[in-house]
Amino acid sequence: MKVLMILTSHDKLGDTGKKTGFWLEEFAAPYYVFKDAGADITLASPKGGQPPLDPSSDTEDAQTPATDRFKKDDHAQTLLAHTTKLSEIDADGFDAVFYPGGHGPLWDLSEDADSIALIETVTAAGTPLGAVCHAPAVFKNTKGTDGKPLVAGRTVTGFTNTEEEGAGLTAVVPFLVEDMLIANGAKYEKGDDWASFVVTDGKIVTGQNPASSEEAAKRLLTLI
Repeated sequence: MKVLMILTSHDKLGDTGKKTGFWLEEFAAPYYVFKDAGADITLASPKGGQPPLDPSSDTEDAQTPATDRFKKDDHAQTLLAHTTKLSEIDADGFDAVFYPGGHGPLWDLSEDADSIALIETVTAAGTPLGAVCHAPAVFKNTKGTDGKPLVAGRTVTGFTNTEEEGAGLTAVVPFLVEDMLIANGAKYEKGDDWASFVVTDGKIVTGQNPASSEEAAKRLLTLI
């Protein structure tokens, strides 16, 4: 079983002068779900190498059993430090693809041509695809085989407008995930802010927020 995890390479939080990147829990929790299931995991990012970690996800109050495990796992840390360039990834041969969130994907993966092409290829082939929290941003410019937005008519979730408001970044982000999914014709659903909420529609699994990361990965495994 081969799983591809794609992380952001973007580290600037708009014009704030602050850093962003991927959210640690949203990588660590799915990584160990896949690893403990015996998966061969490949990590990729647009620029390759070490993806930027959102410093807000590395604070003491943001830690979970999965992040604690990661910080003691030299092998996982080495893998993360040497992600493959997304342009060098061949979508064939992977049994599932998963996008962790963090604010970074709003800027790069939503517009990245390699990511768009990969998503369109794997979804057309029926390969399960998961995205959690801000990572459903990757559906901003993806199309289905009918030429319509990939999420049009699909039931999905992602970081809510009220959660973004709670994070204080509504005016900083380039777009709101909830608004974008709705604008692309998705049937957007959400649960309580900050609580785990996961939606499966066909072979696409989406999670609302960091708390949804582990469940989203488990749901993705059931589709392989």
